[in-house]
Amino acid sequence: MTQEPTADRVVDSRGTLCPLPVVDTKRAIDEMASGQILKLLATDPGSESDMKAWSRRTGHQILYAKTEDKVFTFYIQKS
Repeated sequence: MTQEPTADRVVDSRGTLCPLPVVDTKRAIDEMASGQILKLLATDPGSESDMKAWSRRTGHQILYAKTEDKVFTFYIQKS
């Protein structure tokens, strides 16, 4: 996918460090319906590897990811 998907919910974890971006993501995903898309914003440099590992472990799919101006953006679809 080359275009950013439309998010059903946005979580802003900018300014926090591990494990908070993952914790914030889990909390939000738990409240969402299957198929909905979460947009996560994070500035923790470890969030890229953390979110990939979390996605593999939980089965939720990262549809799109980008880094711009030291902000990591992930679009995650709840399985």
